[in-house]
Amino acid sequence: MARHGGGRGWYGKVLGAALGVALAAGGASAWSAQAGSVGSSSPNASSSAKPGSDAKPVAVTIAHASDKGARGVNITIDDGPDPVWTPQVLDVLREYGVKATFCMVGTQAQAHPDLVKKVVAAGHRLCDHSVSHDTTMDKNSQTYQSKQILDAERMITKASGGVRPMYYRAPGGAFTPYSRKLAASRGMRPLGWNVDSKDFERPGTDAIVATVEREVPNGPTLLFHDAGGDRSQTVEALDRILPRLKEQGYSFGFPVC
Repeated sequence: MARHGGGRGWYGKVLGAALGVALAAGGASAWSAQAGSVGSSSPNASSSAKPGSDAKPVAVTIAHASDKGARGVNITIDDGPDPVWTPQVLDVLREYGVKATFCMVGTQAQAHPDLVKKVVAAGHRLCDHSVSHDTTMDKNSQTYQSKQILDAERMITKASGGVRPMYYRAPGGAFTPYSRKLAASRGMRPLGWNVDSKDFERPGTDAIVATVEREVPNGPTLLFHDAGGDRSQTVEALDRILPRLKEQGYSFGFPVC
């Protein structure tokens, strides 16, 4: 998810503590300072990798583009799965025939494997969003970054029944050259975003819809959340945004990988 005031609190205190992860305090670097330019997509499977498959390296640049081309839109959902909100998000996506990319926190996936399996069964893709959603990961050691990324990959893969995440999205965009290279070596394309819906801040459904409609010309990858608090505004906003985008001639796809 995007960096915001107090953004790592509920994960850092509850989930990180449960794992004994020492979260280091530090300032947040700007998203633009870490983002790489969109490179050419690397060959990869059309869906998340299956059990027993070898991880094939992908591009290390941060993906923003859509596999649907210039009029493509990628819906990405961060921070879950959550037993209250993820099913509601899945219902809205199913109603409009939209596939999305779910950027899952490792501890959440571990706690709710049934939801991870439902996401996969519905044809959505998985993304590694680290173990404990520490938005200061770029201030920590490579050993720490590695543990956050690889442990989350294992948690998500186990929870899904063997389906591996295809992407890695750093919490708050806290990428480093090392974390991008590590994720790419595991077949997980670093994943950015173009439009932050600001839904995490719960500004009201109208505000979320207005933000997306105003910003979608800036790029195809849209950021929403299905955990971290009351996400009713997100569910309502998606219910309004998805049909509007379809009416405007957009197609829903996945980020290039």
